[in-house]
Amino acid sequence: MAIGFDEGFQLYSQGMLLRSKRAEVIASNIANADTPGYKAKGLDFKQALANATNSQQSGMTRTNEKHFDIRTELNNTVDYRIPNQADTGDGNTVDVQVERNLYLKNSMEYQASVQFLTGKIQAMKKVISGGQ
Repeated sequence: MAIGFDEGFQLYSQGMLLRSKRAEVIASNIANADTPGYKAKGLDFKQALANATNSQQSGMTRTNEKHFDIRTELNNTVDYRIPNQADTGDGNTVDVQVERNLYLKNSMEYQASVQFLTGKIQAMKKVISGGQ
């Protein structure tokens, strides 16, 4: 009997990939906080994960470099964020405090995903080894 690890871990790996991409977007916002005219961007994690789940359920897997890849589909979920503050005069919409909080929250969620995945792997190892 073969164990399908791809099916068991694919959603977790996609979630971690999305959180990594979200960290890049937030870091880019922080880096451009003083750039005149820069518009803050955001990644809607729930929408991106829903897109990844739908592509997983459709049975599409990338077996050839010409096939669709979830990493290219992530770019469609990055969009401009609606600013929380009034325009400061230079056209920049980055609120550094908000971005730092979002970055911290995202990193905590990423770490939680890592710990959850580690627990799943340890449980599978225990089952395979017979509980020893």
